Amino acid sequence: MEDIKEVIQYCKIRNVKTHLTLNTLIKNSEFEDSIKVVKAAYEAGIDAIIVQDLGLAKFIMEHFPDLPVHASTQMTAHNLQGVLELEKLGFKRIVLSRELSINEIEYICQNTNVEIETFIHGALCICYSGQCLFSSVVGGRSANRGKCAGPCRLPYELLSQNDETKQINTLGKGYLLSPKDLCGLAYLPRLIRAGVKCFKIEGRMKSPEYVATVTRIYRKYIDMVLNEEEFLIDEKDVNDLMQAFNRGGFSNGHLDSKPNKQLIFPEKPSNIGIYLGKVKKFNGNKGHITLTLEEDLHVGDSISVARESSTYFVSELMNKNANLKSACIGDTVTIGRMKGNIGVGDKIYRISSKSLTDKAKSSYENVENIKIPLNCVVTIKKDVPIKMEIFTSNELCSNTIYHNVRFEICSNIVPIEALKTPISVERVVTQISKTNNTPYVFQNITVLLDDGLYVPSISTLNDLRRKALEKLEEQVMEKTRRKPIVLEQKKEETITYIPVMEHPKISLFLRELHKDYDYSQLSKDKINRIYLALKLFVNKEYEDIITYLAENYNLYIYMPSIIKANYKNIILNSLDNITTKFNIKGFVISNLGDFEFLENYHHNYDFVGNYSLNVFNNHTLEEYKKIGVNQITLSRELNFESLNEILKISNLDTELIVYGNLPIMATNYCFLGKTNFCYPDCGSSCSKNNTYYLKDRLRLQV
Repeated sequence: MEDIKEVIQYCKIRNVKTHLTLNTLIKNSEFEDSIKVVKAAYEAGIDAIIVQDLGLAKFIMEHFPDLPVHASTQMTAHNLQGVLELEKLGFKRIVLSRELSINEIEYICQNTNVEIETFIHGALCICYSGQCLFSSVVGGRSANRGKCAGPCRLPYELLSQNDETKQINTLGKGYLLSPKDLCGLAYLPRLIRAGVKCFKIEGRMKSPEYVATVTRIYRKYIDMVLNEEEFLIDEKDVNDLMQAFNRGGFSNGHLDSKPNKQLIFPEKPSNIGIYLGKVKKFNGNKGHITLTLEEDLHVGDSISVARESSTYFVSELMNKNANLKSACIGDTVTIGRMKGNIGVGDKIYRISSKSLTDKAKSSYENVENIKIPLNCVVTIKKDVPIKMEIFTSNELCSNTIYHNVRFEICSNIVPIEALKTPISVERVVTQISKTNNTPYVFQNITVLLDDGLYVPSISTLNDLRRKALEKLEEQVMEKTRRKPIVLEQKKEETITYIPVMEHPKISLFLRELHKDYDYSQLSKDKINRIYLALKLFVNKEYEDIITYLAENYNLYIYMPSIIKANYKNIILNSLDNITTKFNIKGFVISNLGDFEFLENYHHNYDFVGNYSLNVFNNHTLEEYKKIGVNQITLSRELNFESLNEILKISNLDTELIVYGNLPIMATNYCFLGKTNFCYPDCGSSCSKNNTYYLKDRLRLQV
């Protein structure tokens, strides 16, 4: 927390906002500690908290009312209904799911008043954030808890099994779940015009050089749009972004409304660098490789060879005549000190560029990039201590912590009559202007100087400037500090609900129906509820089966976890027909947006919260109860101890999934069509009588 306070102060002084990410799911046993973190950050002056856990978010809103809470992309806000519900709950900004197209983003911005933030550059997940249980299920490391092991970056084999002949075919091999990194430079003008308030660059676990390079380039093009300049992208900037990090090039992710058939790069899951050329000759004894360059190369760069996992530092670069420090595109050169699995024809990539790295480092090492403009008046009068008045330009510092700042500071030094050369206005200005290692610059310096005076020590002016800037920092930091909040001590909870497990109720979820099965065999005594996937209701072949189930059981419509905007009206029309035709008792709510989506059904039907709502603690459970949930399915990631913690004090009926073939991902990518949208000539493999599998490196089928 001391580090956080230091970071906040450093940023505040430079007029930069700080947001704290607490976007993981919180257990009951962790809730108190998480609030301590919020309290410390709040009192230090944090500008916002980014949250996934609904219970934590609402607690912060209630107890820290002037602290904005942002909805993390982990909350899976992927349609207007989800955004409107989060806005209604009190969130000030919403980070949209990365799977939205620019048309969908525009539509959301036009129909909501809440701030919208979108991803613009960096790594993409193959799954909707907040809906991925892959890492949790296969390795016990939860993506919802910030511990994703990245199983999507591992190799897989796509298999097809013909259900009639049982014949198995391989449809693809490689890193089939590993998306290329997103580069959204070209979409900046349209997104800014749409009303997006903030762009998110994925930078977790990246180097400072990466952060410096990518933010420099995006700042340039954002300013280009804001300043209404002609928007032209320099290929050199794209090349720098590629050099900073790329996985087989960039893609536009899901921003385009056309199918993205280049979303995945199956050859390598990590940084591939920039292509340099192919090995023309390899001398294994000397460790020399020869190639013709397709990019510049310098001593100090690092490279990789296609069949080698390690990287090589370029320390020896030669041509026929001499050693080189650098070489240009088109040059045929030899790189020395190369060992390993290398052969003629292997592709070589430049993984890092020394010149780009040096440029990035120079932008943040021992340099102050942000300069707050100041005005000052220095008064040097006979028989009066030297004084300095500092004030800010309200035009330049409006809406910042530097707005309307003005104060005076005096020295204990009194100027004396000059015996030889009196001090000049120019000399005073020169000394006061020396703010190189500070985040300030004096825009205007006025010197009120009597004739014939001498300052006994020029360091007096330096000391006056230093003390004035220190006082300035103290004043602006005082503006940002909040009064300590005293939270009421939590009273000892009493058990209000004890689940009776002798005769548990059973809910049965049917993802598919079979016309040749006799559903009267289902026990009416043991099965309390039946949940049917929404898609089954619109298939007329199942009408008789659904009628029977509706008449003999409590039947619920199981809502999908993802409802894209183009399906909204289709689904609403279908629901009107379904609820008119069948005796429906309620809905299984799979996303926060469903509360807005199903607003007209709220009073007459039960709402059951699905596991996809990620309920991890009693605070979240209570919030869902407030917005109309009658029963909740607890997270599939909770262990026995955590479940007991919740059940001891729960005052809402709860469900737990105990059996079934369970989804681990909700993805916007089709492995068969190899795209993020359906398109007419994909072959429609999904509609054929086949079963498909992904087989991992341990030969396990998913």
